[in-house]
Amino acid sequence: MKAFYSDRYVLPLPAGHRFPMAKYERLRARVGAELPSVRLIEPAAATDDQLARAHDREYVRRVACGELSAAEQRAIGFPWSAPMVERSRRSAGATIAAARTALAEGVAVNLAGGTHHAQCERGQGYCVFNDAAVAARTMQAEAGRALHVAIVDLDVHQGNGTAAILAGDPTTFTLSLHGEKNFPFRKARSDLDRDLPDGTGDAEYLRILDEALDEMLAHFHPALIVYLAGADAHENDRLGRLALTTAGMASRDARVFDLAFRLGVPIVVAMAGGYGRDIDVTVDVHFNTVRAAYRHWERCSARATTEPALV
Repeated sequence: MKAFYSDRYVLPLPAGHRFPMAKYERLRARVGAELPSVRLIEPAAATDDQLARAHDREYVRRVACGELSAAEQRAIGFPWSAPMVERSRRSAGATIAAARTALAEGVAVNLAGGTHHAQCERGQGYCVFNDAAVAARTMQAEAGRALHVAIVDLDVHQGNGTAAILAGDPTTFTLSLHGEKNFPFRKARSDLDRDLPDGTGDAEYLRILDEALDEMLAHFHPALIVYLAGADAHENDRLGRLALTTAGMASRDARVFDLAFRLGVPIVVAMAGGYGRDIDVTVDVHFNTVRAAYRHWERCSARATTEPALV
């Protein structure tokens, strides 16, 4: 299995900034040490043309040239810098590369990504470019057809940017399970939203997820799944306000991978949010997702070798 990383491109954040930039390097190190069969690859940066499939070209230009206003930078949550631009391009490029690989090999992972608050003409909530929407549109362009892409967003915050960018597009389906009272406080409308009350635990979360996945399939048949596997639904998260245990998070991941396996549909995974009180717990949750993806890859590979060849 291939996993794409961009942690060499680090944002120069002020001291005390609450964004956990260190988690990405720690995650890559754990994958390298504990999953040696996973091939770690640094992706190419997303190009202007690729970003413009989901974003206004003038916005892309202004980000690149450092012309964002102070208010726009505050909405994103990062001060502008050339490394910020490069990291944002690389993170989007990683999801593009992972999606391209998943279509060929069944599954691939971006060890960052999931920047689902970025909208067509602006960034928000630590998100500059919307990697899921960019990758979906890029895969459709490369396929030369209306490839049906489902974005299953299980970050604790609603994927308002993805929902807004892809609204009204019959070739995509946006599903979001998120905290009802959590950021963003003005939510967009996904194709399927499930608002969860504070304190939601394993049993209720998994019941709602099962129902949501069934409802999605009743209306949409994906040819590619983009899974935003946020670690911030975990009970340890500072910003999450839900109460999923580590076992519950693993069951959540298993349901999404089982769905992809049953359907025989490729899946690309992005890490999305994770702001644990203990960064090691956040890295554990992300690592468990990568390990689940690897086991899914093994299962898909085994099925491919046992299925009879078509004649």
